[in-house]
Amino acid sequence: MKLTFLGAAGEVTGSSFLVETGEVCFLVDCGMFQGGRDADTKNYARFAFAPATLDFVLLTHAHIDHSGLLPRLVAQGFRGPIHTTAATADLLGVMLADSAHIQQREQEWRQKAGARGAGRPPLYTLPEVNRTLRQLRPTEYDIELQPHPDVRCVFRDAGHIIGSAIIELWVRDGKRTRKLVFSGDLGQPCRPLVRDPVRIAEADVLVVESTYGNRLHKSMAETLAEFTHAVTDTLQHKKGNVIIPAFAVGRTQEILYLLVDLHRQGKLPEMDIYVDSPMALKATEITAKHWALLDPEAAALLQWMKGRRGRPRIHFVQDVLESTELQRIRQGAVIISASGMCNAGRIKHHLRHNLGRRDCSVIIAGFQAAGTLGRRIVDGAKTVRLFGIPVPVKADIYTIGGLSAHADQAALLDWLQHFKRAPQRTFVVHGEQDTAEIFATTIRDRLGWGGIDIPAMHSAIIL
Repeated sequence: MKLTFLGAAGEVTGSSFLVETGEVCFLVDCGMFQGGRDADTKNYARFAFAPATLDFVLLTHAHIDHSGLLPRLVAQGFRGPIHTTAATADLLGVMLADSAHIQQREQEWRQKAGARGAGRPPLYTLPEVNRTLRQLRPTEYDIELQPHPDVRCVFRDAGHIIGSAIIELWVRDGKRTRKLVFSGDLGQPCRPLVRDPVRIAEADVLVVESTYGNRLHKSMAETLAEFTHAVTDTLQHKKGNVIIPAFAVGRTQEILYLLVDLHRQGKLPEMDIYVDSPMALKATEITAKHWALLDPEAAALLQWMKGRRGRPRIHFVQDVLESTELQRIRQGAVIISASGMCNAGRIKHHLRHNLGRRDCSVIIAGFQAAGTLGRRIVDGAKTVRLFGIPVPVKADIYTIGGLSAHADQAALLDWLQHFKRAPQRTFVVHGEQDTAEIFATTIRDRLGWGGIDIPAMHSAIIL
């Protein structure tokens, strides 16, 4: 059996893993690379295999760094089924279409500005997204399926976003069957909305994420105190706006939950919350559709909101004109907008109009990959360029890691400790190189595991 690491190896984005036995060939995830100067080059590169030869794809969740190249895979000949959870399948209908739209708009801007890559077509089109959606095969958590005579698999709740999954796989290779586990992105336990990650008891081969494998998040109490201070100080004392870059799926819904819950507790004032992302409204509706998958506390808060006649005031902004009008607001607004790493979408406009104001604040609530605009802001840039215009960074910047949807080092180790014995091979992925190295060393030192590797991009391992 051969396992090839086609992405998320020494970096966080582009998750994609190829499994081959000679009898079966399949992918786990097919993600887009995000951030960094070579992201476009990687995304436009030919696949390291013939897409038509794949038997099927297994998808851990809907985030674009795990799913974003699926339409390109289909456009280049893949015709097999894509197995994923029902909630993820619903989200893909929104996220992949939005991805195609963003790429089209970015391409139009490059052509108009004469920027690099102006003559290159978008990665894929909306018709190719629609073809991809027809190949989805939704399943539920904890139900065994057999996508091939030599493969059995089960999707377990990863507690990262709605529909996110850990994938347990039993793959027959000749006379031997081996168990592979792909963690996908693991959520931080005891967070609002989603459930805690399911614990796994055993694996022969484990592929585990390490996004925050080198650090600890603040406690939830400390996180909420910092978040409350950032909002109240900006709205009540500085009299400015709060700008929150957030992924439309997962982050936006959890931030809304926190804003409403903190207001319910009397810790936040009356406020106008603007969710400026058409995709976020659809994602919120899908989240409500799959309410049974959520934490019970979320249902209680929804009931409280129904009796409050729309307070605090939440506005889902849809068309471009409405979005443009937000740029006129000088104070009192909490604006949540995508993309979460600030590299594309409407958030760039809100940063352009608020980042240079000392009375405003920007709350960074999720991971910022190397090379992204969000990472430059987090790293303390004094000036950033937005639409070719230099913008000074004068707003207060709050980086609140405790709001992340990713498990920190302690939570990752706790998840690993529930394996009855160490896997024969453990591969640390989905982390920047230095982070993955720290986490791999921590696993060896704390758990006493051997057989731990940090795979290089395009490396192939014979299992």
